[in-house]
Amino acid sequence: MTGRNAMLLAFDRLFDKAATKLHIDCSTEEREEAREGFVRRFAAALDLANQVEMDGIPEEVMKHMEEAIASLSPSQVVAQLATIPLIHQTQEMLRVLTYRAAEQRLLEHLIEQADDRYGGN
Repeated sequence: MTGRNAMLLAFDRLFDKAATKLHIDCSTEEREEAREGFVRRFAAALDLANQVEMDGIPEEVMKHMEEAIASLSPSQVVAQLATIPLIHQTQEMLRVLTYRAAEQRLLEHLIEQADDRYGGN
């Protein structure tokens, strides 16, 4: 199996574990929508993993990840949910800051290249 398939199987298993932890019943359509969201968000990693052949994610690794879900307290779950919109907003702010920094570097580069041999301004 490819690494992509192994990751998708792991997602399905961890999704089930999380849904059980939260006492949430998801329809087949909701599960598929969640899986598609995972595929969209991690497309680059899944594309790379598609180039790797493996037997699957080792069982001990899967159990460790499942235990991490099981050990989450309700307040930790709520904190994770509250963090999601902040992450998106932070990414947008970082894009703006990066764009401004690039503009500044470009202006500094142009100023350094200016010809001042004849007393230019």
